[in-house]
Amino acid sequence: MEKKVSQAVIKRLPRYHTHLQELRELGVTKISSRDLGEKMGLTASQVRQDFNCFGGFGQQGYGYPVDGLLESIGRILRLDEMKTAVLVGAGNLGSAIINNFNFLTNGFRLIAAFDVDAGLIGTEISGVPVCAMDTLRDFCREHRPDVGVLTLPREYAHETAALLCDCGIRGIWNFTNIDLHLEIDTVPVENVHFAESLMVLSYRIGDRTKRD
Repeated sequence: MEKKVSQAVIKRLPRYHTHLQELRELGVTKISSRDLGEKMGLTASQVRQDFNCFGGFGQQGYGYPVDGLLESIGRILRLDEMKTAVLVGAGNLGSAIINNFNFLTNGFRLIAAFDVDAGLIGTEISGVPVCAMDTLRDFCREHRPDVGVLTLPREYAHETAALLCDCGIRGIWNFTNIDLHLEIDTVPVENVHFAESLMVLSYRIGDRTKRD
């Protein structure tokens, strides 16, 4: 892929993938840009522009084959390349993510979790072994995981992210409520902010109330 693709387009790709999966499960085999746009709250023109960033799919006027489009977007997102991940911080949030998020269907295999709690070390959470935090560096050097998932207290976020980067981690999924990408530019960081998302919802509720 030679031309620069905007972050807005990249962030829409997983949404396309999710909606296309739903359509396939419903038995839909072909969909137009208009119908796909309506399902996602986008215009047909926006859908076509997004797809054209990657050379376009299908032929205009004939619709898109759902299976083919799903496969193409999955390839762009590299979901066909199984990657490995480690999770740091196996407390309430970390345990909830391990128990409830399906890493495999999103192209990742969670191979270990790490914590300092002696009561957790040596146990398993949904089949994922919990290891001692002081073994993280050696584990990463041996197993070379692709991604680190940070669910530990925010005061340890920077040093842990730096450790992971030093161990050759290729990306960080950050739940610590700190914008690590502001200080780490050596690897991609995806920051997840629950509070910000809830505040946006608060605004949208108030905005809708005013309009009604």
